[in-house]
Amino acid sequence: MNRIISLLFLLLPCYISNAQDNYEIQVYGAQTVEKNATMVELHSNYTFGGQLYIQDGVLPTHDIIHETVEITHGFTNWFETGFYLFNAIGSDSRTTYVGSHIRPRAMVPDSWHWPVGVSLSLEAGYQKPQYSADDWTLEIRPIIDKTWKKFYVSINPVFDKSLHGANVNRGFNFSPNVKASYNIIKQVAIGFEYYGAVGKINMPDSFQQQQHQLFLAVDLDVSADWEFNAGYGLGFTNATDNDIFKVIVGYRIHKKPPKKPM
Repeated sequence: MNRIISLLFLLLPCYISNAQDNYEIQVYGAQTVEKNATMVELHSNYTFGGQLYIQDGVLPTHDIIHETVEITHGFTNWFETGFYLFNAIGSDSRTTYVGSHIRPRAMVPDSWHWPVGVSLSLEAGYQKPQYSADDWTLEIRPIIDKTWKKFYVSINPVFDKSLHGANVNRGFNFSPNVKASYNIIKQVAIGFEYYGAVGKINMPDSFQQQQHQLFLAVDLDVSADWEFNAGYGLGFTNATDNDIFKVIVGYRIHKKPPKKPM
């Protein structure tokens, strides 16, 4: 227990995200990037059935492409920090750089031999008000995952809060994410990813004001240095963007050892 408390205190000074807002559609696994390695990822998605009109000063999400660059560096075997660059591509002057987030994350070290993977992510940053009613946001994301032979499950019970904007006085919202997949062969896994946003922890929104998305997703594991995830998702409430296709491509860069003197 003392180790867990110490781990949390190491993270707390670092928190400086909103529900995912379709810029980074991903359920996190507990494992962090290994020490001295850097993972570079491109998150791409296209919304076929988004909102058609400006709402609360936020531009429509229909017929728009989101491109997010994520760079994550492993500083120790249990601690990493990620940085995001959010971008939008769309008609009617919607093409622009949208904002950036920073995300420190620590995991329970493998040496503790826990029966499940556990880590804690704290993410915060800025998005332009034309793209988010809350321009400064904070996200607290516990992550729990487990592999049983060919089955994999990850649960992210996310708590997010506005730091500045329309919902600054609203308190924390609950936005659960869940992933379940099965390896049909060693290199290919298929499964489902769920993304929700139900409202305040103690007072959920009405169902049609909540967000519920379900993706059919595939993961490819053809190399230890490459990551590939793709999926197609549907929304189930009036407040949820519908018909979204997403792709994540990532490459891991390892620090080369210094050359030995001749």
